[in-house]
Amino acid sequence: MPNMQVAPDVRLVGASRPLDPILSPRSIAVIGASRTPRTMGHQVLINLIEQGFTGPVYPVNPAAVSICGVRAYPSIRDVPDPVDLAVVVVPKEKVADVAAECGAAGVRGLVVISAGFREVGRAGLERERRLVEIVRRHDMRMVGPNCMGVINASPAVSMNATFAPCMPPVGHAAFVSQSGALGLSVLDYAREYGIGISQFVSVGNKPDVSGNDLLEHWEHDPDVKVILMYVENFGNPAKFLSIASRITRVKPIVVVKAGRSKSGARAAVSHTGAMAASDVAVDALLTQAGVLRAGTIEELFDIAMAFGVTTLPRSRRVAVVTNAGGPGILAADAIEGVGLELEPLSDATVAEIRPLLPPETAVGNPLDLIASATAVGYRKAMTALLDDPRIDCVMPIFIPPLGVDQDAVADAITDAARGMPDKPVLAVLMGRQGLSKWRSDMHAAGIPTYIFPESAARAIAALNRYREIAQEGPDTASPLPVEYAVARAIISSAQREGRARLSEMEAFRVLEAYGIPAVPTRFAANREQAVEAACELGFPIAMKVVSPDIAHKTDVGGVVLDINGERAATQAFDRIRSDVGRRAPHACMDGVLVEHQVDGGIETVIGMTRDPKFGPLVMFGLGGIFVEALHDVVFRIAPLAMRDARAMVNGVRGAAVLRGLRGMPPVDRDALIDALRRVSQLAVDFPEIAELDVNPLLAFEHRLVAVDCRIVLQTTPESSPRVPQ
Repeated sequence: MPNMQVAPDVRLVGASRPLDPILSPRSIAVIGASRTPRTMGHQVLINLIEQGFTGPVYPVNPAAVSICGVRAYPSIRDVPDPVDLAVVVVPKEKVADVAAECGAAGVRGLVVISAGFREVGRAGLERERRLVEIVRRHDMRMVGPNCMGVINASPAVSMNATFAPCMPPVGHAAFVSQSGALGLSVLDYAREYGIGISQFVSVGNKPDVSGNDLLEHWEHDPDVKVILMYVENFGNPAKFLSIASRITRVKPIVVVKAGRSKSGARAAVSHTGAMAASDVAVDALLTQAGVLRAGTIEELFDIAMAFGVTTLPRSRRVAVVTNAGGPGILAADAIEGVGLELEPLSDATVAEIRPLLPPETAVGNPLDLIASATAVGYRKAMTALLDDPRIDCVMPIFIPPLGVDQDAVADAITDAARGMPDKPVLAVLMGRQGLSKWRSDMHAAGIPTYIFPESAARAIAALNRYREIAQEGPDTASPLPVEYAVARAIISSAQREGRARLSEMEAFRVLEAYGIPAVPTRFAANREQAVEAACELGFPIAMKVVSPDIAHKTDVGGVVLDINGERAATQAFDRIRSDVGRRAPHACMDGVLVEHQVDGGIETVIGMTRDPKFGPLVMFGLGGIFVEALHDVVFRIAPLAMRDARAMVNGVRGAAVLRGLRGMPPVDRDALIDALRRVSQLAVDFPEIAELDVNPLLAFEHRLVAVDCRIVLQTTPESSPRVPQ
């Protein structure tokens, strides 16, 4: 991979890694091999033979003496030589017995293509449980069941142990798919796009070998330089985060995750929980791990192709050269839309290009060479753009007009790119005839080639994002000094009383124990206490209803602001009691909170919700009522490192507001970053906290203050409390 440090292959000579019997076997048995064409057992055997597997292949079929000219055996016990891998293609009822025979025969790896397991219901789940028990008992590793097989295209192995009818070109991409049917399309796509595959694994139901196992196997494999994944679910998100975070520093991972809808979101009373749909957690996981996320399989391959460049771009500055205005405009829109920059050309570049164009034609970026552009013009323009110190990546676009030698133009683009190998070139050849003709040659020259400028723009953006990920140093979530015992006492007291929520006063005390300042507050059970508290705090004050039955106070008239003087405080208490009684007649009103009113600042929100699979998700965004209206929020998975928290603060669409607009001072973003890390630590320290909202958290130039806080507890904690060391 260009400009990427691939971790060395740490395998010792003669040593074996856990998945080597599956991905680099020395011998293979096909159990269920068949003479009947167009059956899976026949196709797997044919693929192994025709693709030139470098070891012996043993068909196993009790009803055949030979298959495809290769001697067959009645069972795995009858094979005279050691077998590393058994590919199992037998009826589901026989799979467990076959697996037991393989274990007894010393087979170390299984690929179970047979279906009829957990995907078909309870009976299949029990069948799969028994199969896994046998695999573990015999210390084997298993891909599947319900998969399409595995490929290792390395010349040292040359294995196609799938029933796919085609083989993609050999290259440096590894692909793992949770869908067997999609795997067939993936291999077709790879062939059409000219993307070289090093290894391919269809994991099926993955009760044993998972995507995480494959990531660890490919981490140090020098034949794998980019990892592609189609994922339907994450079995162990925390392990994926740990592994992928390490790998993405040395080689890119690109993921398509199916199931992006919000239908999986669980109901929650907090802002944070309501917005934490399942895909939000996935997005946080992938972003934190440095994984590039593709929206579609087509985009996945667009990005995969991009890593065929000779080098990574040094910046987001891109130049476009085209022979038609329309595609140039589309390219400009797409480039700016994905966060790239169309940098103005230097004076020297303009002077060099000017003779190539009619005198009245403007020289700019995009550079339009007009329809009459020849191969000579493309070569000179490309050379000038690549020489320009303001430009770090070039996108040539060519639409074949009449009278222009298309082959010569493609050669010119390739020659110019070879002359400047430290700057990437991603080409757009509009028209499938030209694309299919030139794509393989241009890929071989390190020039990924696309049919539309939007695809190329997304690919360049992905290259830049990966460059930024690879350049980031390691960062860990180091603990901060907090008063753990204070928070523990408050939460334990609420649990003993059987309460699912902390009072707001208790929530403020928990925040302060973890270093997040809260507004001065008093609880008042009646009118007299409310007036007394107001005088003690000093005017102006704010007054808010306290009720375990009311989630959003403003909706029921439970908040009064700008209270000045004792009479106003009396009237405010009576107004709250009247409005709440009318709008929420069944709510129990315990009293009011009297707060010293803090004016000014920018309203932000920090929240936490606990996903049953991903764990604690921390949220940050613009606060107040706008958190629901605008949904300008970002999520990450706790615990947060400094880099994660900083990315959250800078990642909201309204980040410019935090930096200061129209004469407003910037807020203390370092304090916001620190507060996010403290909420993250609180979530990790107390697994019994189900949801937390600090909304609003007012951000000023030199301080923060929490104005409202809600903490909801789990009725049955998922794990025992963690005591910080």
